[in-house]
Amino acid sequence: MKILDRYILKSFIVTFATVFVILFLIFVLQTVWLFIGELAGKDLDLSLIFKFLMYKMPSVVPLVLPLSIVLSSIMTFGGFSENYEFAAMKSAGISLRRAMHSLVVFIAVLSLASFFFANNVIPFAEYKFINFRRNIAQVKPAMAIAEGQFNSIGTYNIKVDKKSGKNGNKLSGVTIHKKGSMDFGSNTVVIKSKNGELQSNEASNTLKLVLNDGYYYEDIKPKKYEDRNKMPFAKSSFKKYIINIDLSKLNQGSVDDQQITNTNTMLNIRELNYTIDSLNRNYNNDLKSFSDNIYQRTGISVYKRPIAAAAPVTTANKTPDLLSLVDEKEKVQILKVAAGNVTNTIFTIDGTKYEMDSKQKNINNHWIALYDKFVVAFSCFLMFFIGAPLGAIIRKGGLGLPIVFAVLIFIIFHFVNTFGKKVAQENGITPFLGTWLSTFILGPLAIFLTYRATNDRSVTLSFDWLVVPFQKLFPGKKPQFALAGADDSSTGEDVDWRKLDLLADTALFDIVRNVDGMHYAPAYQSKAKKILISRGHEFDVQPNAVADKKQLTEKQLAAVSTLIPTYNFYAVTALASNIAAILCWIATQKYTSIISIAIVAVATLYFSVYNAAIGLAKIEKTLGRKIGLNLPATLLLAPFYIFIYFYNRLALKKAITT
Repeated sequence: MKILDRYILKSFIVTFATVFVILFLIFVLQTVWLFIGELAGKDLDLSLIFKFLMYKMPSVVPLVLPLSIVLSSIMTFGGFSENYEFAAMKSAGISLRRAMHSLVVFIAVLSLASFFFANNVIPFAEYKFINFRRNIAQVKPAMAIAEGQFNSIGTYNIKVDKKSGKNGNKLSGVTIHKKGSMDFGSNTVVIKSKNGELQSNEASNTLKLVLNDGYYYEDIKPKKYEDRNKMPFAKSSFKKYIINIDLSKLNQGSVDDQQITNTNTMLNIRELNYTIDSLNRNYNNDLKSFSDNIYQRTGISVYKRPIAAAAPVTTANKTPDLLSLVDEKEKVQILKVAAGNVTNTIFTIDGTKYEMDSKQKNINNHWIALYDKFVVAFSCFLMFFIGAPLGAIIRKGGLGLPIVFAVLIFIIFHFVNTFGKKVAQENGITPFLGTWLSTFILGPLAIFLTYRATNDRSVTLSFDWLVVPFQKLFPGKKPQFALAGADDSSTGEDVDWRKLDLLADTALFDIVRNVDGMHYAPAYQSKAKKILISRGHEFDVQPNAVADKKQLTEKQLAAVSTLIPTYNFYAVTALASNIAAILCWIATQKYTSIISIAIVAVATLYFSVYNAAIGLAKIEKTLGRKIGLNLPATLLLAPFYIFIYFYNRLALKKAITT
């Protein structure tokens, strides 16, 4: 390995290791906060808490790794460009592509390591984590029930005033609400006891709660509506009452409720393939069995086709309705039976549909877990080929601008990745597309940035081929500018001069003094003033009052006139995309079929916002004036572009007309 490769590799590894450790600690603290309800006030010693976090830490790596790579890449290559180290490399004949060789090899090794980690270490850690939560709930009953608060466990809400005993298994002041199915989700059963005891067995998934000396209250819902206002209830007392709590609900009671019904996070690729094959086979068998069952209910299968063909019928009586062949009593009976069969079939179909949807969702979760292992590995390459060229382009190292870009890129990656998985779970799109959606969106950006950086080209995009046809099709009115030296350009043959000469003196005074707030151009006001002077009027106006203002020149006018239509096109497109994205986001809560439209709207929004910001920056450079928000701020506030649009519009108008 050459000295330059060792230097670049060492700089990147040191930065990457530092960033990874810091971000890893931040995400671990976030994990502690997520599970603080299970760790705080549960009488757990430090060794159990440490094991709890140790088993959860590996699942944090897929989040930390992409962010660490993109941030360290921007910081490393941005530092090289900022310190003119890349300039020295290029003067020695070493291109950016050649400088990235050693890091590409390192990222490839890191990608393979992350794949092995996601396929072996994370499933094992998830397995240990879930079982560890189950074990400490059995050995430490305090893990299941805390003091002074209601603890939701299965179909019970349990509250105890005080716990005692070696493992906190002695309870006093027990109040239990049993969740019922009455209106508004109210509790149907309330149990109060003076004291109780928690009993558990390490070999069992059941936690036994023994209550002593208490009362059992149950709400009664009368059949008559007028009796319901009395709110009757039944009350009974007991000396001993036993409640069995299923700990399997507690074991998988995670922040994400969807993990309760599956174990896909605990399986590697080989096990996932086997499980998916079994789930698909069972799903198809259940679907076929249900179809056959519905077909059997129709009664069609009991009729068999006759062996011999029926004799031809020469004449037949046409009957418009089969029910007309039976009397009224039998007709009513037939209709009742038919209506009952239809109702039962619809009820069966609805119940089976819910069950089949749950099974399909479980299959999709396993497919997502399978594809996600490859996405974690590929994200290393994706983030590197976004961060490295971006750092070389922005020429900024350290912890300032690189953090802004890195966080923005990671938020887009994580949001699209999470969004795609959620949609794929609900069978809105295929699991393959859901897990790889972030790669499909950010992949072209990585290719584009790498191409521009390796060819020493800036990231300014030109889309005149898209804008010019619209400009020719819809020519807009050119804006009015304040031109330097325009006061001397008026002549007696000017059209404006002839129009002004026809006005009364009072109207001309209003134009000169801008009484009606129309913001006339200085040249137009100057003509009105000269006409008044020719009519014998005098003015007490300072001759340099207008000259002190910085006005546009003819060259600036020509340049800005060509830039404004392009800016307006992208600004209006971004405004429309912003409104469409908001409406689609609201509608996706009910109609998941328009998710693809929402994705296109968001992509169009960022595309248009970027080009609008670039166009506004060109106008600012031409005018030499600060107009609107800069590019990073505009991209960060893109979801609120509705407000940015009107702010920039007013600022641009003010900069042009003054």
